[in-house]
Amino acid sequence: MRGPEPEDGRHSTPVDDPRPSLWPRFLFSLALFGLLVGMMIGRLTAPEPVHLERIEVHEGGLVLWFDHEPQVRAEALEGAYALVLGADGQTARGQLALDAAPVSWKVLRSNEGVMVRFVAARPLRGEWHGAEVGGRWRLDVSLSAE
Repeated sequence: MRGPEPEDGRHSTPVDDPRPSLWPRFLFSLALFGLLVGMMIGRLTAPEPVHLERIEVHEGGLVLWFDHEPQVRAEALEGAYALVLGADGQTARGQLALDAAPVSWKVLRSNEGVMVRFVAARPLRGEWHGAEVGGRWRLDVSLSAE
C-alpha cells in the first residue's frame, strides 16, 4: 500500500546521517576535563620535594641541612660508607679528618635522590642522627674507623 506522496527519500530518516553525533564528543570532553582536574588536585596534594640546602664539615663527620625531613638509608660498600637520601641537591665533594687520616666525601645524584659517599684508606663505619632545628632538618653523620 502506497501513501499519497511519492517516495523520493526527502521525508524519511536516512541510515547514514551526515550530521555527526555529539554524544562521543561529549563523553571525550568529559573524560578530558576529569583527567585535567585530577592532575591539578594531584599537584596540589603532592608533598614538596626535600632539598639539601647546606653541608657543614666537622671533625669526624658532616652536618647536612634540609628544608624537610628526608628518607635516609645507610649502606656499607666494601669499607666505604654511603647514605642514600630521598632529597634533591647539587653534587659536591670534599675531605674531612678522622683521627688525623683523610676521608673523602662526595654528594652524587642518583635515581632515588642524593647519595653521600665516604671513602678512606681503611674501612669506615658510620652513624646518623636527624632532628628538627628551627623549622629545618639537621642530619648529623659521624664516622669511625673499624
